[in-house]
Amino acid sequence: MYISELGRRTKASPKAIRLYESLGLLGKVGRKGTYRVYSEQNLQQVRLIRQVQALGFKLAEMGPLLVAVQGTPDWAQLLVVVEQRRAQVAAEVARLQELERALGAVGAEIGACLAAPLPSTLADCVDEVLDSAPWDKLHTS
Repeated sequence: MYISELGRRTKASPKAIRLYESLGLLGKVGRKGTYRVYSEQNLQQVRLIRQVQALGFKLAEMGPLLVAVQGTPDWAQLLVVVEQRRAQVAAEVARLQELERALGAVGAEIGACLAAPLPSTLADCVDEVLDSAPWDKLHTS
């Protein structure tokens, strides 16, 4: 199949397909005159590359694993990398859940302060609320 057909079947642009080829991710691509002719194996490889990218991985980190052994993916190492990323995502989810809980608590305290009959100053109310926030756990880096 030609590049247009490969692109249509994988939803990859010709430019992306050429990039994958230049990075060595597609192995040997056949030629018919000046045209590239892609195989079913190339089709499957482009689909795998697109799936890896959709999961947020960079070609620089995953590329070597996609063609590690005789042009086939290193499935065992890919699994290790995927599981490591899952652990990172789980840690980030836990951090964001803590942030959401803390924001809810601070919002509730601010709401209670605003509903109270005439706090001495709003700054006093906000200072109390902000002093109770667990800042060391809420950084967003």
